[in-house]
Amino acid sequence: MKQEMIMVRYGELSTKGKNIGDFIKMLGNNIKRALKKYEKLEYRISRDHIYITLNDEPYEPIKEILKGVSGASSFSLVYKVESDIDRIKEACLELAKEENKNTFKIKSKRADKNFPFVSDDINRGVATEILKNTSYKVDVHNPDLLINITVRSDATYIYINEEQGAGGYPLGIAGKGLMMMSGGIDSPVGCYLMMKRGIKMECIHFASPPYTSQAVITKITDLLKVLASYQGQMRLYVVPFTKLQVEIYKYAKEAYAITIMRRMMYRIAEIVAHRHNCLVIANGESIGQVASQTLKSISAIENVVKMPVIRPLAIFDKVDIIKISKDIGTYDISIRPFEDCCTIFDPKNPTTAPKDDIIEKIESSFPWQDLVYECVKGIETLIIDEDYSSNEETMQDLL
Repeated sequence: MKQEMIMVRYGELSTKGKNIGDFIKMLGNNIKRALKKYEKLEYRISRDHIYITLNDEPYEPIKEILKGVSGASSFSLVYKVESDIDRIKEACLELAKEENKNTFKIKSKRADKNFPFVSDDINRGVATEILKNTSYKVDVHNPDLLINITVRSDATYIYINEEQGAGGYPLGIAGKGLMMMSGGIDSPVGCYLMMKRGIKMECIHFASPPYTSQAVITKITDLLKVLASYQGQMRLYVVPFTKLQVEIYKYAKEAYAITIMRRMMYRIAEIVAHRHNCLVIANGESIGQVASQTLKSISAIENVVKMPVIRPLAIFDKVDIIKISKDIGTYDISIRPFEDCCTIFDPKNPTTAPKDDIIEKIESSFPWQDLVYECVKGIETLIIDEDYSSNEETMQDLL
């Protein structure tokens, strides 16, 4: 029996009201983009599901791609038959024989209320057909084979598998955000979680050559290649941060250097975000993980910008963050031993409770505005997709 169609479920999208059509349309477009290399696929988008006819395209690689499309709650490889009780029995019997298990259960849903048999009748009729013609036994609690039947007005859909999708909202439905990308474990995970909520992400990275190496930029682009598999094309803004960072360490006491540095990063990020129509700034901070991520530090650092700052990992445990990074494929890249500008000048005793008057005194002692402008002026932009190849000369130019 040929499985010829994938049925995609919406999950959280089904809670939407009058604008649900916009969400479904966006999800459909994102699925088509993600699967664009499979040219024979045909799509039917409805209010209840998205149906993808395979037309002999391979299911397994398509399945792996669909798992990463945000907005899709789950999906199944389905058999489509006409909504006739005898045809449904015949198809389920054929499927049961092919699977060749020991126990089974039938679970049906009559979405088309005009169908002359209620769900219980369908369950009993199909189960009887299988019991009469095979050696299967019924097990309603822990069956080897669960056959799902959904009767709709256009056809009946039968499936035995259910793959979990990424969930969340369709990418792009909520606008754009700018992720502060360090290259560690946290920020790529934060970027992925933002994508799951329907936000298309661009990234900004602060480079400090010669204190940081070319390998850091390659590491960042490799991370974005992985994230591009979930979003498509990624945009990276590389900020030449060395001169400003050196000046900060000239004028700031060691305890306040990280605080001042992070404030400058936020100022630059806000300028970039406005220029590129990003609605929010995001980062990979988790409350209390390091000195700059205590509540007092967060408040002192963030108050330099008016734009909303989102921390998708704020309350995550590090173990949970690592698990997600492994699941999405960024962990092995993130742990490469190349330091970024936040770690290369890491002070021994950073303050966890910075005071506003000390911050103001430090910032008033040097012309940071000119240095911020210089950083923004020197930004290099990279466009990264899954096939991006790091050009060594280009990378060296960035550094």
